[in-house]
Amino acid sequence: MLNEAVAEFPEHQPRPVDAPLPLAGIRIVDFSHFIAGPFATTILADMGAEVLKIEAPGRGDDLRRYPPMDAMLAHGAPFLWTNRNKKSIALDMKSPRGIEIAKELIAQSDVVVENFSTGVMTRFGLDYESCRKLKSDIIYCSVSAYGREGAFSDRLGFDPIAQVESGFVSMNGYADREGVRALSPVMDISTAMMASNAILGALLARQRTGIGQAVEVALFDNAVLMAGYATLQVLFSGRNPERNGNTSPDTCPSGVFAARDCSFYINCGNDKIFQRLMSQVIERPDLAAAEIYASGPLRVARREEIFSILGEAFAKQPWSFWQTRMRAAGVPHGQLRTVAEAIRSPEARERRLVTRIPHEKAGWVPNINLPIRYSVTPLADPIAAPAVGQHTEHVLTDVLGYDAARLAELAKAGAFGEGQSETPKAEADR
Repeated sequence: MLNEAVAEFPEHQPRPVDAPLPLAGIRIVDFSHFIAGPFATTILADMGAEVLKIEAPGRGDDLRRYPPMDAMLAHGAPFLWTNRNKKSIALDMKSPRGIEIAKELIAQSDVVVENFSTGVMTRFGLDYESCRKLKSDIIYCSVSAYGREGAFSDRLGFDPIAQVESGFVSMNGYADREGVRALSPVMDISTAMMASNAILGALLARQRTGIGQAVEVALFDNAVLMAGYATLQVLFSGRNPERNGNTSPDTCPSGVFAARDCSFYINCGNDKIFQRLMSQVIERPDLAAAEIYASGPLRVARREEIFSILGEAFAKQPWSFWQTRMRAAGVPHGQLRTVAEAIRSPEARERRLVTRIPHEKAGWVPNINLPIRYSVTPLADPIAAPAVGQHTEHVLTDVLGYDAARLAELAKAGAFGEGQSETPKAEADR
C-alpha cells in the first residue's frame, strides 16, 4: 500500500543545519505508553528534546500492536504516528538491575514522564519524591486517569471512557438517538498537548527559579475542559446541551449542505457573514436585509426555512462554483472529506503536512508533521519511531558511560529481560 503512495507525498525538507532547536539539551526519561503520554513526549522530541523511551524487553509499548501492522516495521501505524524522534531503551522494570539503570538515567535527565496506574511508580521506587533524591530539580509529569490522590485514583482510564463521563459524548450526534463518541482519540491527544504545555511551563519556571516540581494532568479533568464553554452554559442556563447533529445551537445557518456534486459545510458565526452569504453568494440581498433574519437568535428560530432556501439554491450548481463565491465573499466553508482526501488535499500539500522520511528497513515511511512553525528554531527533522530496544546500548554507553563488560554483566543479571545474553538491539542494527 505504501509503495503505491510513494509519488504522492514529498520528501521531508531538512531544517537549516545551523538553526538551534527549541529544547536542545533537555533530556526526558519517558515511561509512558499508548497515546496521552507518548504523544506529549513526541511534541517535546520534535522540539529537540532527547526522549529516552523505556520499554519492556521484547514486547515494548502495547500500542506497537495496534493495526494496521507492518511486517517490515514490526509495529503498527498508530505507534509510528505517536513515537517519532525517540530512542528506545529496553529495560526489565521487574529486575533490580533494570530499576538501577532507570535511576541512573533519571539522575542525568531533566524530565520524567509516566502514565502507569496509580502506585506502579511508587512500587518501582520511582515516584516523584524518590526521583527528587536522584535529581533535585527534576520535573516529574504524571498523566493519570482521575488524579494520583483521592477517591478515584485507582480507576483506569481510556479515551472513550473520558469522552462519556465528561459529558462530551452527550453533546455529539443527533437528537433522536444516543450521543456518539469521536473516533479520533481526542481526549488522549488533547491531554498530551496539555501535558507538553505543562512540562514546558515547568521547564521555564525551573530556568527562572532553579526549582523542579511535580506536574500532573488527568485525562478526566482534560475531558471536562474539552466540553468547551458548554460547561458554563449549563451553569448559567440550567439546561444541558441538546444534540444538534451538524447544525449549531448558537449560530445559523451553520451546517451541511449539498451542491450538485458533493456536500459541504458552512459556518455563519455572525450577522455580517450571513449577510455576505445571502447577498454575494446566492444573490438574495433581500434576505440579507430582512428584519426577520437580522440576528442569530432570530435565524436559529427560523432555521428550517433558511436551510430550505439555501438547500434549493446550492443544489443548482457544482461545488467549484459555490466554493469560488464563498471564498470571494469571506464565508467560512469546507468540503466534507474523508481522511484519505484530507491528507491529499491542496491545503495539506501546500502546508506539507504529510511527508516521506527515511527508514532503515522499509526505505521510507509517511510522517504527519506537527502544526508548529518556528521562524528561528525550526522543529527537529523527523526520525521514524524506533524498534524495541534499538538504542539501549548506545544510550547506556553515551549517557551513562557503560563499557562492554558492564553491559554484559547487566544483561546476564536480567536488566534487559529474561534470557538476554547481550544488550538489546534493533534488528536493523544487528
